[in-house]
Amino acid sequence: MKPGLFYRVGSACPAAHLFVIDLEISTPDPDGQIVSLPAWVPGSYLIRDFARNIVSLAASSAGSPVQTTKLDKSTWQCAPVGGPLLIRYQVYAKDRSVRGAHLDQTHGFFDGSNVFLRAHGQEDCPVQVSISRPEGNTGSWRLATGFPGGEAESWGFGEFHADNFSELIDYPVEMGDFEVVEFAAGGVPHAIIISGKYQADSVRLATDLALICEQHIQLFSSGLPIDRYVFLLTVLGDGYGGLEHRNSASLFCRRDELPVKGETGVSKTYRRLLGLCSHEYFHLWNVKRLRPASLAGSDLSAEVYTEMLWVFEGVTSYYDDLALVRSGVISQESYLDLLSRTITRVLQGPGRFHQSLAESSFDAWSKFYRQNENSPNAIVSYYAKGSLVALALDLLIRTRTDGERSLDDVMRAVWRGYGHDEVGMPERSFEEMAGEVSGLDLADFFDQAIRGTDELPLAQYLESVGVTCALRTATSISDPGGAPKGRSIPVWLGIRIAEKAGRLMVTHVLENGPGQNAGVSAGDELLAMNDIRLSAKSMEKFLRRMEAGDKVKLNVFREDILLGLPLVLETGPEDCCQLALDKTADEAARAARAAWLGLGTQ
Repeated sequence: MKPGLFYRVGSACPAAHLFVIDLEISTPDPDGQIVSLPAWVPGSYLIRDFARNIVSLAASSAGSPVQTTKLDKSTWQCAPVGGPLLIRYQVYAKDRSVRGAHLDQTHGFFDGSNVFLRAHGQEDCPVQVSISRPEGNTGSWRLATGFPGGEAESWGFGEFHADNFSELIDYPVEMGDFEVVEFAAGGVPHAIIISGKYQADSVRLATDLALICEQHIQLFSSGLPIDRYVFLLTVLGDGYGGLEHRNSASLFCRRDELPVKGETGVSKTYRRLLGLCSHEYFHLWNVKRLRPASLAGSDLSAEVYTEMLWVFEGVTSYYDDLALVRSGVISQESYLDLLSRTITRVLQGPGRFHQSLAESSFDAWSKFYRQNENSPNAIVSYYAKGSLVALALDLLIRTRTDGERSLDDVMRAVWRGYGHDEVGMPERSFEEMAGEVSGLDLADFFDQAIRGTDELPLAQYLESVGVTCALRTATSISDPGGAPKGRSIPVWLGIRIAEKAGRLMVTHVLENGPGQNAGVSAGDELLAMNDIRLSAKSMEKFLRRMEAGDKVKLNVFREDILLGLPLVLETGPEDCCQLALDKTADEAARAARAAWLGLGTQ
């Protein structure tokens, strides 16, 4: 069948960061074709107005100009024509992120939402895409993408196809000089595309990812819903992030997160990278195909609301790290360290008492993705707390069914019911399915965990699998939880700080803490405490010598005004979590732990 839409992607000058795109529409709307660029990208719930990067746009037909009228910030209408319509436009590409578009002399990347105009009324038409090598010194460049057809498997420029517009924008493209490392999982070819400057054991990365991918495939017990998968990994000096796609993932990591040749252990930085890859891979099922009904039909022009992002991101965040231990890539002790850090992150945010998970999901557009200095006091992460609710739900089901059922069974059931055929999931249907699969009345659990703001009884659930949960005060001013690194700091200020260009800045002031009570404000520059100059290191040393009830004078610059703020120090909260294997656990608890973590008898 002849494609209804044909896109040509090129660039006349990578140094100018410009992609040049031609869109040819075989049978345009006789009343005047309307085209628009998405306002947001699936998986990232913030209006980004990608059309602001369109530098120029012009239309023609049979070589003659066609008038275009801009209807709104992202939409154009072309005058009626009697034959094929050609629209040529330029996209400025300097967004160095997994959800953007970037082009220079060193590489090129784009997410389809940034560059492909939607032809209204023709979203279901087949699409042909031609991607050409940018001009200039790019002779050694290759192209990596999830696009089917063309030269995809040989990493070459050329022609590709998509069945419709929704698929078209779900195949990100990386171009440049990169390493390709291939492996198989579930009988399906996989590849890791590594771009950037780095030194690493890429073979080990592929080996570990194969084990993790196999673990996710086994969980769903239905095979892979794709015939190939590509990890598009960009290595930077400082960067982190990922975005899921239909048969690929766009990923950013730091150089020190890659595995080092000759090392056999899993460092915390490498573990972080593996968790990111695991997270995006799990989205193959949970989000890309199993998704809220409200998101399934979105045209990406405006916000779409759901209270279930905790299911799609929180549950995914639970399984991303769980797969690391179940696959044998990390130890159970390392996994408990990860869980400790997640619990700590939630406990250190007062916002958990003000916003429920349902509200966090619904308000992602305006609050989670638009955080400010007061966010820790006002919101809770549907990623972090959502993963803890998934943990609690899993252990609750395992305990009350004597190990006969688990969250694994729930995920398989919702996949069969909604994901396999990509039927949108109605609100609260996950909760209903969990009750049906487990045979338990879970209404009170979900009301409290999802629509309430009470603390989760995690210690009780973890005890059932032979894991102890202890809370302690911080041992440093940025203690992430886990095993303590030294003795506790006896007092705290109730603020968060960061060093910026040699200046010690207050980034957040936590509610009801000593800093807030003293009048400290986010944006203040910390200068001195009791007339002694401050740095992050000296502040920690100073606090170690103090006691609760001590009064200090805090000197700050607020804008360009020097202030002296009297502050009364308080004992720090017990908000650092430390999980450990319970060596006194009975045989039943040890067996339950082994089943939960996918281990042999412990």
